[in-house]
Amino acid sequence: MSPYRPNRFMPASAVIPVLTYSDVRAAVEWHGATFGFREQLRIADHRAQLGIGADSVVFAQGSVDTATAGWPTHSIMVRVVDVDAHHDRAVVCGARVTIPLTTYPFGERQYTAVDIGGHVWTFSQTVADIDPATWEGVTVTYASHA
Repeated sequence: MSPYRPNRFMPASAVIPVLTYSDVRAAVEWHGATFGFREQLRIADHRAQLGIGADSVVFAQGSVDTATAGWPTHSIMVRVVDVDAHHDRAVVCGARVTIPLTTYPFGERQYTAVDIGGHVWTFSQTVADIDPATWEGVTVTYASHA
């Protein structure tokens, strides 16, 4: 049994890759047709959650110049049981927090930090199971690309 509070839009896994694409919709279609990923959740035109097997990945809107502009082309989201305690420990240990602890309307409390190698990490705790329709999320019914 998972130690995380359920939230119908959050993947069950603890570690979730977040990849940046200049055209999220095109990336969803391409990865579905090419690699067999299935779209599970659509958030407006700027974000999507895709599944493969029991795991998930998130695609986020970015520009083609993301890497050259100094913005990351990917990040890792990690679910934790107590994000406030996790944040406090990270700050004491010298993590550079780039997005402070925030409770979002989609039921997650998160913060983002950069590690010593320049990698971006978002740590997330589910605080409520919120219907995606209340925050522009759309649950997507998988259609086979076969």
